[in-house]
Amino acid sequence: MDEYLKAAIEEAKLGLQEGGIPIGSVIVHKGEIIGRGYNRRVQKQSAILHAEMDALENAGRLSASIYKECTLYTTLSPCPMCSGAIILYKIPRVVIGENKTFLGEEELLRSRGVSVEVLQDEICVSLMENFIQNNANLWNEDIGV
Repeated sequence: MDEYLKAAIEEAKLGLQEGGIPIGSVIVHKGEIIGRGYNRRVQKQSAILHAEMDALENAGRLSASIYKECTLYTTLSPCPMCSGAIILYKIPRVVIGENKTFLGEEELLRSRGVSVEVLQDEICVSLMENFIQNNANLWNEDIGV
């Protein structure tokens, strides 16, 4: 398994352990993880702290030139909000753990020149399938249903 996807999965598991939604993300620049995060909407009573947003926040304020050289790894296909942030900061590559349980804005990302790779990782799928089965209302809230 890719070491960066593995790191994103570790983040997702942290979120689950805290009673949150098991989605994790890391941002990689030149082989180094510079930001990591997980969905903290429940824990922080936040409207916007999806995993990708948390990873961006934890990377800190960086110049556009850094983001243009990054790859964002996420355990789940990015929603419209997170895809917008990827486009805004011109992150050129996104590696997605899975999109079976939720298909985000992958076509929008591709249309804006972002390289999108979907791995359909079994651990990522299992984390979300189990979570959705046991927490349908919370999941629907997270995706705006």
